[in-house]
Amino acid sequence: MFKYLRHSVLFLGLLAGAAASAQTWPTGPVKIIVPFPPGGSVDMVARIVAKRLTDSLGQPVVVDNRAGASGNIAAEIVAKTNPDGNTLFVTSSGVLAANIHLYKRTGFDPFKDFAPIIRLVNQPNILMVHPSVPVNSVKELIALAKAQPEKVTMGSAGIGTGQDIAAKQFEMATGVKVLHVPYKGGAPALNDLLGGQIQSMFETSPTALQYVTGNKLRGLAITSTKRSPLLPNLPTVAEAGVPGYESVTWIGLVAPAGTPKAIIDRLNADLNKALAADMGKQLAEISLDPIGGTPQSMSDVIRTDSAMYGQIIKQAGIEPQ
Repeated sequence: MFKYLRHSVLFLGLLAGAAASAQTWPTGPVKIIVPFPPGGSVDMVARIVAKRLTDSLGQPVVVDNRAGASGNIAAEIVAKTNPDGNTLFVTSSGVLAANIHLYKRTGFDPFKDFAPIIRLVNQPNILMVHPSVPVNSVKELIALAKAQPEKVTMGSAGIGTGQDIAAKQFEMATGVKVLHVPYKGGAPALNDLLGGQIQSMFETSPTALQYVTGNKLRGLAITSTKRSPLLPNLPTVAEAGVPGYESVTWIGLVAPAGTPKAIIDRLNADLNKALAADMGKQLAEISLDPIGGTPQSMSDVIRTDSAMYGQIIKQAGIEPQ
């Protein structure tokens, strides 16, 4: 009896200590690790979130870019970090849902090594072609690709990236075969598309937006299920002749597994509030769709999308590296 009471008191003491720790957290700077270089959409979101949390937490929140190995380097660092709430991870569905199917060793378990906090945004891609390509619609691109199998070049930020998955889904849905040209990142692929070295590419909407509106590249369609209010005349891929097509990635916030639940809940509540207000408006202005939700819904989408990516990668015949 006394042993049971002693254990109960100890357990309640630990809970009280964790709650008190969460209430006083943070006592110093908080770091957000980003798995990609500065300038991309994940980095953009991380910096917007860092600004919001700096204001709401009363401590500096800084962004630390740790690029490499398609995000695996940063993810492994976070997975092995002390779960005290002082290290967070803004990352993408590619890192947490796809990489497990693309690499024999990632250095982390996406389902066990992280504490999901919130899905921040969904991110569509825009299908673009160089102005020299003689097509003005998705149907015309499909016709060209069918007339010239494996001749129409389509770049991507790398094998298994969101852009590459969008292209694979496009091929499966339309029956076309393009010539994939994977790059080590979206920037070099985009540079070659702008220079006419490749003909087409799916690119994340925040990056693609300026080139489509500036008439430097021809936008054919967006990969979401609804049109972007920033490009109201640009049809969805489904509207443009590929019924049922959708290909969006997400960007979310997680922490190392074991981070106190009170800290997770505090961050979730604060960011849900921000997504419904000014921060959500700021993200929408760069062509991102604010989402929000519970930590559990974030956990669920990691597992659901991982199963989806695994199926697409297997059907496409991509072997783990």
